[in-house]
This record gives sequence, structure tokens and C-alpha cells, in this order.
Amino acid sequence: MKTLHIIKIAALTYLGLILALPVQAQSETSDTGQIPNNTDSLPLPIEEVRIFTEVLNRIRNTYVEPIDDKTLLENAIRGMLAGIDPHSSYLVDEDFDNLQEMTTGEFGGLGVQVGVSNGFITIISPVDGSPADIAGVKAGDVVIKIDNTPTSDITIDETTDLMRGAPGTDIVLTILREGVDEALEITVTRGLITSSSVRSRFLEPGFGYIRISQFVTGTGSEINTALENFHLSDTELKGVILDLRNNPGGVLQAAVDVVDAFISEGLIVYTEGRETNSYTRFDATPTDPSRGVPLIVLINQGSASASEVVAGALQDHNRAVIMGTQSFGKGSVQTVSPLTNGRAIKLTTALYYTPNGRSIQALGIVPNIIVRQGRLTSLPDNPANYREQDLEGHLENENLIGSIPEVLDLTGEQVLIGDYQLNEALNILKGLALIRARPY
Repeated sequence: MKTLHIIKIAALTYLGLILALPVQAQSETSDTGQIPNNTDSLPLPIEEVRIFTEVLNRIRNTYVEPIDDKTLLENAIRGMLAGIDPHSSYLVDEDFDNLQEMTTGEFGGLGVQVGVSNGFITIISPVDGSPADIAGVKAGDVVIKIDNTPTSDITIDETTDLMRGAPGTDIVLTILREGVDEALEITVTRGLITSSSVRSRFLEPGFGYIRISQFVTGTGSEINTALENFHLSDTELKGVILDLRNNPGGVLQAAVDVVDAFISEGLIVYTEGRETNSYTRFDATPTDPSRGVPLIVLINQGSASASEVVAGALQDHNRAVIMGTQSFGKGSVQTVSPLTNGRAIKLTTALYYTPNGRSIQALGIVPNIIVRQGRLTSLPDNPANYREQDLEGHLENENLIGSIPEVLDLTGEQVLIGDYQLNEALNILKGLALIRARPY
């Protein structure tokens, strides 16, 4: 009787999961998609349910400590979702709230996007200005221990839980980094992370720089504001560099809005899944806040998800030159569907495709010009070199006296010297601007 009772519980649990209908859908990378609901024709795998209940009963009776059925069944659900791909998960209690906070750009913790690479917990990218970024955590770092807990013993969701905590508290990450022989211990002080997703400035007169750290609800409007400010400046806008390096992604609609700021017609992205209602497409509106200025997009291995949507769309439309290194390759859409009692499931329901029909999943975006990060050294002028102005009695040029502009302020110069990829992008952008301005 006990075994039959357990089988009944497991069967109801399984049926409840596959037949659950979403109340509301909100996605980390998309605000579209639904959980399949036409599962009436799916046969119940009785043999697999029997094995499941046998394992459940064995744990209940022989595990070293007693565990209640609720804990066992919730662990089974969590494992079922975690086992199908790295992005599907079971959200309990504060997990759902944390995900909603991330899509609005405010959340507590370290400020990192983590994933699983070759079976190891890996930093996809730290958010700009976050506690992790300040402490020196870098994209590609492999986390082998969080405080005293080895990450080999925990799931990706449990990793996220350990990283979250009250602002002001410390956490020690033990990491492996490529090129470093020994493991590093980095102490990070948790904080309340309110990230402005867009930063902008002029690198040189006429050449704008926009950095998007992640895609949140207001990213599109921030991009439009940045472009408007560029156009309202004293110098004519000649080109823009859009920096998506180490951007882990975010809300798909925000990515669509960013692409829409640079094109005025055509398909931006579409999604497809098993269900007909998982197909969505997004098209550009006729307005073009960028006014067609030359555009360079910088990406690297830390550019994922919504970042790849932007880079892929602009590449397919021949609207931008993509520079840097191959992107991360996350081309899937996760739909979050609330269940009862404050729980929810985050489930991969579709893949997204660029306007030319390319799937980014596990492939990423390959730049038009591959530029790996390097070190750029600015050499001082040789004092032994002479110019006309150094010769005694030279004729003065009254048009130049007191009017030589400083091309870059100190901060801008330091940025370019310390960032080889950005420096190369600026050089290419200057060339595009010259070609565009050339009369025919």
C-alpha cells in the first residue's frame, strides 16, 4: 500500500508538471513564449515513474537522516529542470523575485552572470561597476569554491543562492584563471547593485562611444537618449562604437529596441520553438535615431544572449562592422511561468534567429574583423626629432597660434591606450567616416 501511495504521488506530480498552464510569462531573454499545453496525447511513462518511486522509497527508508517527502519531490523537480539544459531551472521563494529584479536592473549580490562550461561553474561576465568587477573577477574565471563550499558539489542555482546575500557582507571566491598557475582567492563585498545599463561619451570629437553592460527594461530609451545627446553636441557626429563586450544579455525586447535605434526597416529577430505560439518576430520601426552614421560593434566571448541578437541583426543588415572575438553562443529563449505557492519554472521554450535565419545557439556571432585583446603602448616623442617650429627664426602660422585642440582628455586617452580592441575600432570607424564623407 505504501508503494502504491508513493506511485500515486509521483504520477500526480509528473502530470501536474507537464499539464501546468502558465499564469503569466516573463523571460530573462524574452517576454514572449508559452509553456506547451497540448500534452494530452503524451503517454505516461509508467516504467520510468516506477523507477522514480523506487528510488524515492529507497531514500526515504535508508538515507542516513530522515527527509520529508516535500523536500525529496522538490529536489526531484529541481534536478529534472537542471538536467535538461544549463538555463532551465526551478524557482522557489525569492528566486522568482531575484529574476524579476535582474530584468529591471536592480538586484543584490555580487553582480556576475554565471554559467556551466565543461561541467564547471564559470563567470560569463561581471556587470560593469559591480562588487565582483571592482574586486577583479573576470569573464572566463572558473569558480571552484564559494567560501568553504566546493562548486563541484552544488548546482548552478545553489551557486547563485550562495553568491547572494546582505549588502556589506563578504564572500570569498576561489577561482582558476587561464594563464595563472595557482588558484586565486578573491574576496568580494556584496552590494545592492543598481546598474545603469548604458554609458556614453565622446572618444574624440565626432566619434561617440556607447557601452551597454546588460539589457534591462529601459535600455532602449537610454540608447535613444545617448544618440540624441551626441547629435546635440557642438561637433557633428561622424560615427559610433557600440561596446557589447562581456554583456551577458537580458530582456529580448531591450535588444530589439537597441537594434531599432540603428535601422529603419526590416526584420530584427525571430524566435521558433515546438509550439506555434512560440514563434514571434520583431521588425524595425521607420525612425532612425542614429541617422545612419557609421557603426562599429565590439563583442567578445562574454557577449551572450541579447548581445548576440543585437550583433547578429546589425551584421545581417550590413548596418555595422562587428569587431572583436567570437561571442558566447547562447541563442535560447527562457520563459518563466509561475506555479502555485510563489514557485515558478524557467524553461527553455524557443531559439532565436537572426534576420538571415542564423541560429546563434552554441555557435555565437563571428566578427567581420577578428581583433583579440592586446596591450597598446603610447611612446613619447623623441626629443632629438626637430620640426619646423623648432628652427630659430621660423615663420609663424597665425591660424594655428593658440588654436590647437586637445583631441582627447586624459581619461579618454587612457581608455584607448588601455584597450587595444577599442583603439582598433576607433581607427576603423575613422576610415568609415572618411569614406562616407567622400564626394562622388
